Order: sequence, then structure tokens, then C-alpha cells
Amino acid sequence: MSETTTRTGLARELLAVQLPDGIGVCAGEEVFAGRGTLVELRDPARDELAAEWRDPGAEGAEIALELATEGFRKWTGLGPSGRADVLRATARVIESNSHELALLETATTGKPLRDTTAELRAVVRMFSFYAGWAERINGETLGVPDGWHAYTLLQPFGVVTAVTPWNAPILTAAANALPALAAGNAVIVKPSEFTPASTVRLARLFRTAGAPLGALTAAPGLGPTTGAVLTTDPRVGKIVFIGSVETGRAVAAAAATAGIPSVLELGGKSANVVFADADLEAAAAGALSAVFSGAGQSCQAGSRLLVQKSVHDELLDRMVTGVGRLRVGDPMDTSTEIGPIVHRAQYDRVTRLLEVGLERGARQLNDTALPRGITDHPFREGNWIMPVLLDRVTRDNPLEHTEIFGPVLCVDTFDDEAEAMARANGTRFGLAGAVWTGDVSRAHRFAAGAEAGTFYINCYKAGHPLAPFGGFKASGWGRASGRGVVEEFTQSKAVWLPTRPLAAPFPSLEGVLDPASAIDGGRG
Repeated sequence: MSETTTRTGLARELLAVQLPDGIGVCAGEEVFAGRGTLVELRDPARDELAAEWRDPGAEGAEIALELATEGFRKWTGLGPSGRADVLRATARVIESNSHELALLETATTGKPLRDTTAELRAVVRMFSFYAGWAERINGETLGVPDGWHAYTLLQPFGVVTAVTPWNAPILTAAANALPALAAGNAVIVKPSEFTPASTVRLARLFRTAGAPLGALTAAPGLGPTTGAVLTTDPRVGKIVFIGSVETGRAVAAAAATAGIPSVLELGGKSANVVFADADLEAAAAGALSAVFSGAGQSCQAGSRLLVQKSVHDELLDRMVTGVGRLRVGDPMDTSTEIGPIVHRAQYDRVTRLLEVGLERGARQLNDTALPRGITDHPFREGNWIMPVLLDRVTRDNPLEHTEIFGPVLCVDTFDDEAEAMARANGTRFGLAGAVWTGDVSRAHRFAAGAEAGTFYINCYKAGHPLAPFGGFKASGWGRASGRGVVEEFTQSKAVWLPTRPLAAPFPSLEGVLDPASAIDGGRG
């Protein structure tokens, strides 16, 4: 039996443990098995049934909300130091269980084990990082006029719902839950129905590390049932959503009607812009990594490549060579660099969009024949799409403006800097972007002029919790990381205290103060 076969078998066993009898809600110890629609989890590499569970629906959402409401009281009661201790303990527990978590992630997403292992290291670092934040959430003393002492308190919302996607479930669960947890909120994570297992395991490990029951609750379920309740119930103080533009806007609209604010990280169609003075070897490697890691299933994938005409052919020659060297294969093999598409519906969508792009004039540059090992048993039925390079994807091609979310790079040319900037900013999206150039001044001009929440110079996909991450335009609003993340997950309260006796505004009502007239600028 090969090592990769052994890993696959272990992953199946772990799935069975995490999803016993169709788990619906898990807060660490308590489990509610749903009784709704049966949901199948299929192995993306083989299109075989791997596990199944039932949607908990509104009943399960109610249980999750009850657990989180009580969990908030206990979690915030630990105080900053107590919460920090639990987050640090969780980092250690996750680190000791990182191999099984990576296997779970690979089994359900098809993402190569080398990638999920790296993502687990990032999750461990995030828990340690936000443990530090938990102890540094402070208000401020305000410089108001004499006679008053005024200060602010930063207080949690209570319960935060985090709706996470199927492309990186445990990484996005941690990235969206941790700032809220550090600020003292309880968090309910509703993972995608395609990839719930690692989030369920994360909730269990958080409880094992000493967190109160309900501080972090995993609530796998379908969007129209479980998700609809968890994003509109008045017990929820804030929502964080990662997903498509259309679904995110629908969730935000429903939440706003219920009076619940939201943070949205939506789609992207990010451009890599390569000038003639760039290091073309580095640009080619960076552009390939920007779009093909994770099989292109990344919101900030550099899915457009704009190349100055004079170096177009040279750069594309390098990229065709590079893409031919990418190792596509069994995601449980540690040498594999690109795995399958996560689920069949997305596979069908990517293949349809490829057909549309070619019909509208794009030219395919590379051979996309699947490697023999993939077309042979047991992988012949999986969701396999080889990396695709498409040249001549012009402004009027639908692929210029459509997020594909697959291993497809759309290439076109430009003449000068003004055209490159206009083209880079010419979609409704604004999540990320990059410029490759040897001209420092041009690099900074592009960084300032790009309509994107994250911008890279001569690199792609760097990141850290200290850096804000989120989108411009249709790519969302709010930031779920960076120094301002504390304000995203707390409410600021102003506290006033008079430090000397105040004259009554009306002599006949001495001793009764009118707060609005007690100090200049009062509101009411």
C-alpha cells in the first residue's frame, strides 16, 4: 500500500469521526445531528462519496445561537488575559493536530497536502498573533474641555456569525473568527456545505484547549435554511461573509434589514501588470503562482495578466514552459502542486467559461491534456482541469470581467502606463493587483492608482494579520485583519464624568442637569 493511499484511508476515517450520523452543530462537546436535506461530501479527486450529513436547518441554527449566546457570557467573562491564554493554548493544540487537520482539508477540498500543511502553519501563527491582540484592546482618554473626564470603552458585539467558503475552510474560519474572539465575541462559523469537516474539528480543538462551550460553534448547513437564520437573527451582532458578489450582497441586504452590520470579502478579477523593464523570469514565476496555486480557486488570484507588447512573446514563452512543469496529481502526494476543482458544480462552471472565452476570440497557448495518472483509475472521474493559458483575452471578452475561480490565466497586451492602469482598473472588482517593473517611481504610482484593497510590487500573495485585507468596489467592504480589525469587532462607547460641580441650566431646577447643554457640542 502506497503512502498516498494510506493518507487517503486515514482522511476517510477522520471524516467519519468528524461527521458522525450527519453532524449539524458542534460547539466542542455538544452535537446536534440535523434532520433536514441530506448533503453528500464527494472526494474531488475521484468524485466518490466520502461522507454525508444532514442540514440542521432552522432548528440547528437556534441551538447554535443559544450555545453562542451563553458562550459569549462565559468567554467575555474570562477577561483579556484569560482569552489570550485560551488562544495560545489552542495554537499549541492545533499544532499537535495539524497533520490530521491538513488531511481533512485535502480530503474535502482536493487542495494538495503541501498547501494545506502550509495553511495549518498559518492558522497556528494566527492563533498566537490574536492572543496578543486580546490583551491590547484598549479605549482611550479623550482630551475634552476642563471640568470633564471622558474616555472610551471598546466592547464586543456579543455573537458574530462568520460565513466561510469552500476553497480554504479552516484558514478562512480562523482568519474571520479570531479577531472577533480576541475582542471578546462568541463566534458561530457556518462553513460551506461542501467542506465542513475541518471547521467542526477546529471547534472541538478550541474546546479541548479550555474555551467555554459555545465560544466557538461550527454550524454546517445550507444557506437558505441554517445560513438564513444565522445572518438575520437579532441575537447576532455582526456578520463576516466570504463568497461571491451576488450571494454576499443578498446576505448583507437581509442582515441590514434585520439591523445587523456586515463585513464582506467578495470576488476578484485581479490584474498582474508586467512592464518591459521587469525581471521577466521573476514575473513569469510570480504570475504562474498568482493564479495556479490552489487550482485558481482563490479570491485574490491574479487571473489577468497584462503584458507590455514589446515583451509579450518572451514572457509567454517562459510561462508556457513553466506551466508545463507544474505537477498536477493526487492531492495526498506531497510532491503534487495542483489538485482538482473542489466540487462538480464549479468544475462545470469553469469548463463552460473556458468554452465561452475561446468562442469570443481567446487563443489557448498550452496543451491541457491530463497526465496519464489522472486519467487512469481511480482518478478518471475526478474534477480535473489542467492549468490553462489564454492569450488575446480582450476587453470585450466575457472572461475579462468574469471571475472564473479555476486554473485559467487570461492574457492580453498594453502599450503604455496609462492604458495599463485603465485596463487594470477596468472591472467591477477591486480585491488585489500587482505590478512588475524595474522603475521604482512607476511602481509606487501604480500602487497608489490601483483600485484594489491589496497591491503587490514585484511579488504576489504576501500576507500577515497586521495588514488590512479586503476589497474596493464590488469586492466587498470592511477589513477582517489589520490594526483596524479591533474596531470592526467592537463597539465604541463614550463615558463622561464631571470633575467639578456644574451649574444647573435653570435656576428653578437646581440640581437637574441637561446633558445636551452641559458642554459645547452636546447632541440630543
